[in-house]
Amino acid sequence: MTPTAKLDTRFSDAKEPASWADVSDALTAAELYWLTTVRKDRRPHITPLVGLWVDESFVFCTGPEEQKARNLEHGNAVAVTTGTNTWQDGLDVVIEGTADRMTGRGTLTPLAATFRTKYHGDWDFQAGEQGFGQKGHIAHVFRVVPDKVIAFAKSPHSQTTFIPQK
Repeated sequence: MTPTAKLDTRFSDAKEPASWADVSDALTAAELYWLTTVRKDRRPHITPLVGLWVDESFVFCTGPEEQKARNLEHGNAVAVTTGTNTWQDGLDVVIEGTADRMTGRGTLTPLAATFRTKYHGDWDFQAGEQGFGQKGHIAHVFRVVPDKVIAFAKSPHSQTTFIPQK
């Protein structure tokens, strides 16, 4: 389902909003994403990580002892960003939403396979009931269903906000 798009003309040289297909392709193809969570004392925590864009949502994993996992224990509002570090070319994307934990071998097995394929075996997770296993450790798996996606195109510059239809 294609989300509703709105071009913000205050920040856009373009006359048309970015296409959802281009945004979805950028999210799918990205190798690195940045996750922003909020610490218990309300300070932001930002970290790079690998992930997947599948079924109109972002999927990532983290060890339960990592800062981002501890942050998610008290608040699941997150932002996920990806894009290019250039001014005149490319597309940057921001996902705003909530991170919800995923469990169950049946749910996690296809996601582990998708990680393995996307990252050419570098992330070889084994799906279990409670998360991904790798090298003797468990990683909790989270899905971020977007409340809003903002795309920043650079040639021409534009800002498009997408609101998913729920």
